[in-house]
This record gives sequence, C-alpha cells and structure tokens, in this order.
Amino acid sequence: MKILVLGAGAREHAIVKALLRTGTSKDDLIVAPGNAGIALDAHCEPKLNPNAPLDVAKFALEHRIELTIIGPEAPLVAGVSDALRSEGIAVFGPSQAAAALEGSKSFAKEVMAAAGVPTGMARECSTIEEVEDAMDEFGTPYVIKADGLAAGKGVIVTNDRDAAIEHAKKFIDLGILVEEFLAGQEVSLFFVADGKTVVPLSPAQDFKRAYDNDEGPNTGGMGAYSPLPWLPEGFVEEVQELVAQPTIDEMANLGTPFIGLLYCGLIVTERGIRVIEFNARFGDPETQVVLRRMTSPLASLLYKAATGQLNGATTTDFSHDVAITVVLASEGYPDTSAPNRPITGLAEAESDDHIEICHAATAASGDEILATGGRVLSVVAIDHTFAHARHHAYEAIEKIILEGSHYRKDIAAKVAG
Repeated sequence: MKILVLGAGAREHAIVKALLRTGTSKDDLIVAPGNAGIALDAHCEPKLNPNAPLDVAKFALEHRIELTIIGPEAPLVAGVSDALRSEGIAVFGPSQAAAALEGSKSFAKEVMAAAGVPTGMARECSTIEEVEDAMDEFGTPYVIKADGLAAGKGVIVTNDRDAAIEHAKKFIDLGILVEEFLAGQEVSLFFVADGKTVVPLSPAQDFKRAYDNDEGPNTGGMGAYSPLPWLPEGFVEEVQELVAQPTIDEMANLGTPFIGLLYCGLIVTERGIRVIEFNARFGDPETQVVLRRMTSPLASLLYKAATGQLNGATTTDFSHDVAITVVLASEGYPDTSAPNRPITGLAEAESDDHIEICHAATAASGDEILATGGRVLSVVAIDHTFAHARHHAYEAIEKIILEGSHYRKDIAAKVAG
C-alpha cells in the first residue's frame, strides 16, 4: 500500500518508524516535507507544501497514493483531507469541518455539552474586560485558552493575574476561553475513529512545563511516558463510553463525521474524569511513546479507519514494555529559538538497541545535521521497567551535543520509583 505522511516533526517521524516496524515497506512510504531524520527512514518531498490542498491532491494522484496520514493540525484546518477525499483517496485525518473540534475550543465545548461529555466550566470572551470578569468568577489558578490554533502555546495556567491578562491580550483576536481550574493527574488517550466507531490506543502522560518539577512556561511538551500504571482498571473503557463514543456520535449527528485520531486530553479529578481539550490528530510527544509500544500493523488500522471499516472486533496490541521520551530543546525554547546550530553524537546515542531518536526540527547541511527549531529531538527509550527505560534515555541524550540545548531530567521519575 502506497502511503503519504504529511508533516515535518517528531510526531511524523514516530509514525514513520511505527509503520516500518509493523510491516510497511520503506519503498511504499513518502513523507512531505519531512526533515533530516525522517529522510534517513523514508523518501521525502521537501518542496511539497502539506498545507496546500490542491497540490497535495495532485501529488497523491500522480504517485498513486492509497492512504494519506495527516500529522499536524494545520493541513486539517486548511482542508487538505477534503481535497484528497474528493479524489477518492483514503485519508486518516478529519475533514476541515470536523477539525474544528481542535481548531475552535468553543466549538469543542458545544459538542461536549450536546453529547453530555464531562468537562470543566468555561466562558467565551471577546474582550479583555470579559476575560477579567470571568477570571474573577472562576478564581485562581487562572486558566486562559486561545480559542483557535496556537501551536501548542495557547494555554496558560497561573496564579499571576497580570501574566494571565497578558496571555489573553496576545491571543484575543482568536477569541479566549476562561475556564475553571481542574486539579488532578492528566492523561492523554488516543482513539482511532472511522466516523462511527472508536478504537482506543494506550494511555500516556506528557510534561508541558519547560523545566524540572513542572516549573517554567508551558511548551508543546518536553517528554512523555506510557503506559500509566497508576490508572484504575477499566479507565480506558470508561473514557470510551463517557467521552470518545458520545463525541463521535455527536459529530455524526452534526453532519461532520470525525475520521482520524481523536486525542482526548483528560484530567482525573476528585469528581471523576473531565475533558480538558480535544485534538484532531496524534499528540506530540505522546505519539512517540504510544506508537513505540504498538505491535499491531499501524497501516492496516489507519486504513480501516480511513475507509469506515472499524468495528467492535477491531483491537490494537501493545508491548508489555514501557516507553519514555525526553525532548531535547533549543536554547531559549519556548520563548525564543536559537539560530541553526550543528548537532553531533546522534549515531552514538542511537547505538543502544533500546533507543530510537525522532527528529522534530532538523535539516541536513552537507554532512552536518542542524537544529532548526524549538523542540529539536525526541529521545525514545523502551525497556521492561521505567527505571531501566529512564537510564537508557538519559544516557543517550547526554551523548548528544547541541550548543545551548536543554531537557527535563524528571520525565517518568515518579513512576520509576
């Protein structure tokens, strides 16, 4: 099966590695635009703009693509999946209309309300005065969210009123949601959906703050681990029944069937499970650990979803091993990004059989690999225990040299004991 993967980050690299690991041939894979690391594993088309619907559809037809997997949110919101489907090409990724589940936080709240999905209270605000009023209503900590896409940087949770208001001012043109603060452990749970049916993957937890002990600003994610040994038995089934299936049903009722990856950002509170947010695609960096443990053929699962062939008998298999990923970030991330700098030590780091490295923001320059963005690499480790996986991950990341780079040293520390 000829497969096109759209995207250029560590999430897409993890998808490529999982496809290859579970049976897809390298000759059947094309990635656009890709990056320096992905180019080592699959053919890349760096000149193809993944956000241009007509260009992508034309390319897919010319190359007889049978399945397109859309990684980031931007192509979804641009309507790339619609253009491909209009040409009869199977797509794993929701339509432009269905992608509003991620593209608009207020739309997601409306869907949850109609479907009876448990979530926190929220107020939509279009002026700073409304934001301040809502902040007074809900109290501290303040939870301020941009209503539209903000590249993983649209949320702030803080006790600092001035910082909350400044964040709201930054994104006020997108619209703002002020929400009640929900206390508890956060869980990321992915569901593969075909418009009618959902199939769960394995839960993960990510680390949003830039620095150890959950300090510093929010980021796109500095690490993750899977599975979550502290979750109660039946958790996944409960989320499927209370959250995922009702959401998919409501999207179908609205005439916008959701086909692709429903990312449920959850929090386990004293009052039960609550939804923090939905995304309409694989999360980063959780994808790196969830797919590293997957043993079922990924291409087959995503093709079934894209073609409406999931059913109650569809299941996914995962290794009993655990996985963690540690993100190596550029100097200044997430506030600024350092200029392009060379990375060395990658071969030494990946010489350990327990390690795979997913490239997020890299480019080749002659024989050199350059860091080109904020989150540069995801170092993924798998082993029988979290203690062993952490040992491999941190031993590997210490071999990588990138001037000014930083990473968290406490990923999965609490579950490692």
